[in-house]
Amino acid sequence: MKRRRLLRHGSLLLLLGASQIARGANILAVRVWPASDYTRVTIESDAELKTRHLFVPSPPRLAVDIEGIDLYPALRELVAKVRADDPFIHGVRVGQNAPGVVRLVLDLKQPVLPQVFSLTPVQSGPAAYGYRLVLDIYPANPVDPLETLIAERLQAQANRAGPAAAATPGADPLGELMARQSQKDSEQARAGAAAAPRQAGAERPAAAAIHTAPKTDRLVIIALDPGHGGEDPGAIGPAGTREKDVVLQIALRLRERINARPLRINGGEAVMRAYMTRDADFFVPLHQRVLKAQRVLADLFISIHADAFLTPTAGGASVYALSQGAASSAAARWLAEKENAADRIGGVNVKAADANVQRALLDMSTTAQINDSVKLGTAMLGEMRDVGRLHKPRVEQAGFAVLKAPDIPSVLVETAFISNPEEEARLVSDGYQQQLADALMRGIDRYFARNPPLARNRPL
Repeated sequence: MKRRRLLRHGSLLLLLGASQIARGANILAVRVWPASDYTRVTIESDAELKTRHLFVPSPPRLAVDIEGIDLYPALRELVAKVRADDPFIHGVRVGQNAPGVVRLVLDLKQPVLPQVFSLTPVQSGPAAYGYRLVLDIYPANPVDPLETLIAERLQAQANRAGPAAAATPGADPLGELMARQSQKDSEQARAGAAAAPRQAGAERPAAAAIHTAPKTDRLVIIALDPGHGGEDPGAIGPAGTREKDVVLQIALRLRERINARPLRINGGEAVMRAYMTRDADFFVPLHQRVLKAQRVLADLFISIHADAFLTPTAGGASVYALSQGAASSAAARWLAEKENAADRIGGVNVKAADANVQRALLDMSTTAQINDSVKLGTAMLGEMRDVGRLHKPRVEQAGFAVLKAPDIPSVLVETAFISNPEEEARLVSDGYQQQLADALMRGIDRYFARNPPLARNRPL
């Protein structure tokens, strides 16, 4: 009788299957991604982790209880992985809070808005992850990126003027600058009313632009968007080069060039500043890249990538703009689908408060924006052909989510094929990165020569 009961129980277990039998998860890896925007902690496991969390504001700390597991050595590794210069996390404590319950406590350096969520397994090219528990630590009082750019401009002015022009104690140079700009705005509005408005997307010869366009006296902001980052490595070359690393280096070089000199337009000069959607190795969701550019009132948006294909012989640089309808080629559609999968790999909290904003934003586009984006891409291709061969001689178009800012000309630059061994070697070379940054800078100048940025309500 006892034997028959055991057999019946055994048959029941076989019918249920392994996935329906309760068991503890195994911790596969822990990772920490510190950045000025936010710090991400990722705990990867072979089964979904059941958790409870509590944020204590004073002193600020986040406690997370993970149920159904024991204190694995991998969890203890979190303690050593938090860097001393992490902007948000002071340290991590890990302990067995109760049988089958491990407690993590993140001691924090400042008030934060934590997000705790789970991701299901993903397999996409070189990126393969099991279940992930994600702890995103955002600042409660984030820095205004536009104010930061203005402060950089003021500092550059002070450095050129020398010690004699240093601000006196108690002075408010930012306030004074914005007050002066208010007066300029009214003057520009009167001048603009007398001038015929430029038709959206209309081409204009460079000489005519210099004589008829209103003079620009403000910051001209170029948003640079190094693709991928953090949990999302992007494509990986035959020698192990990660796309996220090489495109960040190229973007940093281009930032140096943008910040180094003024933009000469309309018979005068305008100050240029580069704003980077990421300046370190961390992940930024696609819709956040767009929103970041909009928050700083960017004049241009340039997303930088390194292409990959199924065969190692594909090569050459490309530039893409948004398409409202069908993609301009099957290859452009394939690439857009691949790039749009970045959120699944990098990890997005779909329950976040801005999920509705994300869906709405990525459904918007305008004909004028697309026309201007094609012009920008054409100017860049004209300069990039002097650096190396082009994969396509014209700007391609497809439904790239990252290019869907309705009010900012936006392009995606594929600098080379990282899957091509020869081009991978070029991508990591200082010489090629310098030449490419120079070419992109010339493309920006060439675009603005024919399409000068209009005066906006923005401080210098």
